[in-house]
Amino acid sequence: MKSNPNIIFLGTPDFAVASLQALVENEFRVVAVVTTPDKPAGRGLKLSESAIKHYAIKNNIPVLQPVKLKDSVFLEELKSFHADVQIVVAFRMLPEVVWAMPPLGTINLHGSLLPQYRGAAPINRVIMNGESKTGVTTFRLQQEIDTGNILLMEEISIGPDETAGELHDRMKEIGAALVVKTIRGLMDGTLREKPQEALDPSVLKTAPKIFPADCEIDWSHSISQIHNQIRGLSPFPGAFTSLKEKAVKIFRSKPEKNEHHKLPGLMETDGKTFLRFTVAGGYVYLEELQLEGKKRMKIVEFLRGFRA
Repeated sequence: MKSNPNIIFLGTPDFAVASLQALVENEFRVVAVVTTPDKPAGRGLKLSESAIKHYAIKNNIPVLQPVKLKDSVFLEELKSFHADVQIVVAFRMLPEVVWAMPPLGTINLHGSLLPQYRGAAPINRVIMNGESKTGVTTFRLQQEIDTGNILLMEEISIGPDETAGELHDRMKEIGAALVVKTIRGLMDGTLREKPQEALDPSVLKTAPKIFPADCEIDWSHSISQIHNQIRGLSPFPGAFTSLKEKAVKIFRSKPEKNEHHKLPGLMETDGKTFLRFTVAGGYVYLEELQLEGKKRMKIVEFLRGFRA
């Protein structure tokens, strides 16, 4: 392999920026980036660019923004950069004509220990399921999503109260370092790729996209299920419930085991320091929340203006 291969980077959100920045700062030759087209955003519907485009422009890296990944004009432009390898971090599914284009193929960074938690929302799902560990994996792209040969992995522990947002911020940096390590391993020939383990479907966990139904809290669920749902969806899209006939998003909670005989879902508060909901075997205390039409607040601040 070349000592410094031509790299095309494909990504969109802030999570991907850490990996692109790590490649640039380690003096790899990123010849172009591919990201999503600008989209209208905000009240004025002003066009908003992706985090990757913003970083690329600041660092004088050419930007491609195809609407369709099979468009012939885009494919010709992609070929013109003569990439040796492509790196994908948090981007959409690629057609074979794109991922098979460079001679060394396309490498993807995924936010889980594959084959576990294949899919669109591994960070959310791993916390929602109450896992104590996860990780990042680099692998070669192939046709079926998240199934290609593994290159490198790194395990990450998850704190009992850690939110998806907090894990996201740690994982993007750990993942960026793994991307750099992967490219270096390819350059010096030390990487040995291996097929993903074929797990029994009964133990294989997936990470499908988050839907609105995943976000509504069912207070009849267990105390740990609810706490994990809240932190697994924080800060976005946010777990929610109803409070005085208004939706309230909950960003941080504290579970307390305490045997009682109350019905689940009862709201209790002292009006000053706590607001909690009853669940089987205890209570879930709301510590940070946002009432519909209001700003995000700590519970003490919220209770100053709340009348039960």
